[in-house]
Amino acid sequence: MRTTTSCFPRRTLRLACSTFALAALLAGGLASRSTAAAPSSAKKVPLMQALPLPDQQVSFQRDGFELCRYYFGTTLRRPFIYPVMGPSGRSLTRMGHPHDPESHSHHYSVWISHADVDGLSFWEDRSKARIVHQRIEQFADADDESFLVAVNAWLNETNSKTILTERRAVRVQPLPNQEWLLVLDVELRAGTNAVTFGKSPFGLIGVRMAKTIGVNDGGGVLRNSEGQVGEPEIFWKHARWVDYSGPITAAAIEGITLMDHPSNPNHPTGFHVRSDGWMGASLTLDAARTLQPGEALAVRYGLYVHSGQPSLDALNRRWETFAKTQAGVPALPKK
Repeated sequence: MRTTTSCFPRRTLRLACSTFALAALLAGGLASRSTAAAPSSAKKVPLMQALPLPDQQVSFQRDGFELCRYYFGTTLRRPFIYPVMGPSGRSLTRMGHPHDPESHSHHYSVWISHADVDGLSFWEDRSKARIVHQRIEQFADADDESFLVAVNAWLNETNSKTILTERRAVRVQPLPNQEWLLVLDVELRAGTNAVTFGKSPFGLIGVRMAKTIGVNDGGGVLRNSEGQVGEPEIFWKHARWVDYSGPITAAAIEGITLMDHPSNPNHPTGFHVRSDGWMGASLTLDAARTLQPGEALAVRYGLYVHSGQPSLDALNRRWETFAKTQAGVPALPKK
């Protein structure tokens, strides 16, 4: 009877079998670890998180996916938010004007500023005025909201004097179907001198939409709470909200609704809009506003980030929910 002999020595076979068994054991152990339940002492991971990043940035995330990012570097002309991610995973805002990037370089996606504060323009890039970050007061993470509170100085660079001290809360709140809400609470306080916001359509908030959402470039649609449609009807008109919706992919329509809170001093505010993809709420469209020494001005704006082109009724319901929220920057936590 003929016997067959392996081409490998027995010692080699034993070593190979041992190695295979060890690998299987390790794999089983790793698998059991990865699927094991968290210990009873583990705390729930918040759905919404504000994650500090290098170079003075904060990423607002839902379940690990970025929705928007806050930039506050001290060399910037002003803090801003970019991107603003729609449900499709693409940014619904952009940096700069799509056809005039040089003179509109100050269009920083979503930003807070004003064109005339005691005669100084915090709106433009080429001026002697800057909004300079001072510090972050707090971060908060939870399932229903993540937020930060920052302090900024509205600075006259000519004499290095602070005209206004700002406390700002940036809040991100989840909604169903990958939609979400960005809420900005801004408190501006005068120092030892009175401060005047001049009559201007520029400020306090600006939103530069993605190119394809604009009416001119993508066939987007501008609407407001009064049922008016398009730039000619909405331009410098007062409303509770303005919505800009348009194509963000070949198959997806998405948009942002800029909402004015009823506690704002000029509610319903006037809106400055353009068919090229721009919208902003104008604090002093109709008249100048003066803060006396030590006096504060508080505003709240909401940006509803949505899919499709919601009906007017749906957007009015969304504004009504927003209108019931309590405006204000959170107080500094007690130590």
